[in-house]
Parts: sequence; C-alpha cells; structure tokens
Amino acid sequence: MAGRRGPGLVGRAVTALLVAASLSVVCVGEVPRASACALARGELTVDDLPAGSSVLDCRAVGRVVTHEGAGVAVPEPGTTVSVDALTADGSAHGFTLTVAADGTVSYVYEAHEATRAAAAASKARADAPAPCADGAYSTAGRKEYGTYEWFIGDGPLPGRLSHAEGRRAFEDAIATITTSRNDCGYDDTVKAKARFLSSTGNEAGIDRAARCTRRDGLSVWDAGDIGGEAVATTCSWSRPVPDGPEELLEADVRFNTHDFPFTNRPSGACTHAYDIRSVATHEAGHVFGLGHSGAGHENLTMYANSFACSTDARTLGKGDVLGLRSLY
Repeated sequence: MAGRRGPGLVGRAVTALLVAASLSVVCVGEVPRASACALARGELTVDDLPAGSSVLDCRAVGRVVTHEGAGVAVPEPGTTVSVDALTADGSAHGFTLTVAADGTVSYVYEAHEATRAAAAASKARADAPAPCADGAYSTAGRKEYGTYEWFIGDGPLPGRLSHAEGRRAFEDAIATITTSRNDCGYDDTVKAKARFLSSTGNEAGIDRAARCTRRDGLSVWDAGDIGGEAVATTCSWSRPVPDGPEELLEADVRFNTHDFPFTNRPSGACTHAYDIRSVATHEAGHVFGLGHSGAGHENLTMYANSFACSTDARTLGKGDVLGLRSLY
C-alpha cells in the first residue's frame, strides 16, 4: 500500500504564507519598547532625572545624580540611598534618592543652609541652647531593625590609629548611639544593636567627591579623600517596610584624612584637628537613622559640625536621645 501523500505545490505555498503571516504578528508584538527618555553621558543632576522619572525607562541605575554638590549612584528599584556629610562650617550637605519598586524616582532634600565662616559658627554655638536643654532632632526615615554588622577598611585610619585602636574608637562611638550615652540623666531605652566583624579589603562606597557609589553588601568604616568640604560622610542604603521606617541594608562611613587632621586625644595644644570619637559618634547617629539637627542647635551631637578640638559630641544631648527613642 502506498503511503499518504503530502500537500501539493499549491498547498505548500499557502501554508508557507500563513506561517509567515503568523510569525510577523508574533515578532511585531515582541519589538522592545523604546526608552521614554534619553540621558546625556556623565554625571546627572536632579533636573536631568526629575522626580517621577523611571530609572528603568531612562536606564539610569548606576548613574550618578547630584544636588548642590552632593551625589549618589542610582540604586536598583525598591531601594533608597542617602548621603550625609559632616562639614567644617556646619552647612547642610546631603540628600536622599528613592527608587520605588516600579522604578519611579523621588527625592528628599536636606534644607540647605548658607555656608558660614568658622568664627561665625563658633559664635552661634555659644548662643545655642545647652545640649541637655535642647530637644530638637530630625530622623531620616530609616532604622536598623536587627544588628548593625560593620567592618574596618584595611587602609590607613584617621589620626594614624592602628586598626586595633581604630576599632576601639569606632566601637565606643557606635556604642554611644546604641546605648544613648548622655550627660543629661536619661536612662537607656534605645533598643539598637551593633557588632564589629573584621577588617576587610573592601572600601566604603564613597568616592573622592563624597558621593555614594554602588553598595557592595558590607558596611565599612575607613578613611581617604572625599573632597575638601566634608570632614566625614555616611552613605546609607535602605528598603521600604510596611507601616514603619525603612530597613537599613548597609551604611558606610569615610573620614576625610586628605583635607583634615584628626586626633584621638585633643589637648590644650590642639588648634584645628577633629576629635575622632566625636566625628564617629555623629556618623554613627546617621547610621542608626538620625538626621542633622540644623542651625540654632549647634551643641547637639547631630549638628552638622563637630567643631575642631572639641570632645563634646562624644556624648549625646537631649534632642539626640529623643530622636533615637522615636526610632527605637
């Protein structure tokens, strides 16, 4: 018995046309959607990537966005990044960029204060309320829900401290925050925790212009060159939590040893060196979610200047404690 015969020439031609037509419909449906925006190369400003933009459509993840000198690398969707700088004159220097889960970007700007000369800042400090009489504080909308686990970079540290000395200085400063150490008589009701892990070859995610780079999953404290304005900078990454402050993912801290001297023991002969523990306590405040206290509150630890040769910021003021209590 002869086998079944296939379609004839005409049948094969009709079949081929039908298949081609169906494939053309599938291919048209799969054509990639064109980007909704085109960004220039190099650094961006918040005007180049305005609030409401999609970092996915604009292919902006990893690009640096700046605002009034502060800068951050755009994180992946569902992440917030914040940069906070301690400055020599107390001028505000930082902002926050949030990328929603759908890629939409939004910003929170720190109220910018005019730069003041050091002498003017010192006078303002003399006129400000005493630390235990000043209840002002601000928070950054994030907190450490578990234990802040941190590392020390393996490079040189501020004040030429050994890594053992640096660990003790940083641990003491971080403990000031986690135990709300103060001279105002407030008991410790702050439920914050931290643990040192080890030294690391990884660096803090902060570049030479004090901008936050991409995070690497390790919270690193180190020192280096971060530009001439910042004495120290903290970069923090967090993610949303339902009905609460965002959850801290990583927080890196870098001291500016290129432009500022530091000491672990300020003496009467000190003229312009910054106390390591005072600066570290301020930066640890940012790690655990505190913002800057602002002008008129120069005697609080979270004011944006720790003041050269001063050890006052080694302990917290009233507002610093109240801010931590509001979070923890």
